Amino acid sequence: MDVRKEGEPTPMKSRTTVERKSDCELVITRTVDGPARLVFQAWTTPELVKKWWTPRSAPMKLVTCEIDLRPGGKYRYVFEWEGHPSFEAFGKFIEVTPPSRIVWTNEEQPTGEQAVSTVTFDEKAGKTLVSMTEVYPTKEALEAALASGAAEGTRETFDQLDDFVRTLASSPS
Repeated sequence: MDVRKEGEPTPMKSRTTVERKSDCELVITRTVDGPARLVFQAWTTPELVKKWWTPRSAPMKLVTCEIDLRPGGKYRYVFEWEGHPSFEAFGKFIEVTPPSRIVWTNEEQPTGEQAVSTVTFDEKAGKTLVSMTEVYPTKEALEAALASGAAEGTRETFDQLDDFVRTLASSPS
């Protein structure tokens, strides 16, 4: 597993970092080559999310993407693995501040416990630092997420987000 602890150097194979901050907290960061408004749009528009969210290396596809982007609004993502329904992610938005911040719950845990994710988009000189913090309800929940390969999948997904936003930025409006 390639999750570094606080203070360890960042691996160079990807510009996306995944860092465990505590027993229950994981932080993923990536500087995306594009303005915050485009990164926010790619993150929150269902037809765009479907183009970059699922790791290309996995035989998986995001087949349903529903986003009601407002505090109290819900989201639902349904994934297929090798052509078969395999996983559903869902929850609700707690905070939405375009184009700089989104906070949401992850309610698909079988125990009923909720993780909370916060993503920020901080633009400087036409590039956007995307920082996603995931706070899990227990150490065991974070360990289970890491054991499932979530860190590697998220790293690849953030790399794809960067590629996708560059494509959006170069497309005529």
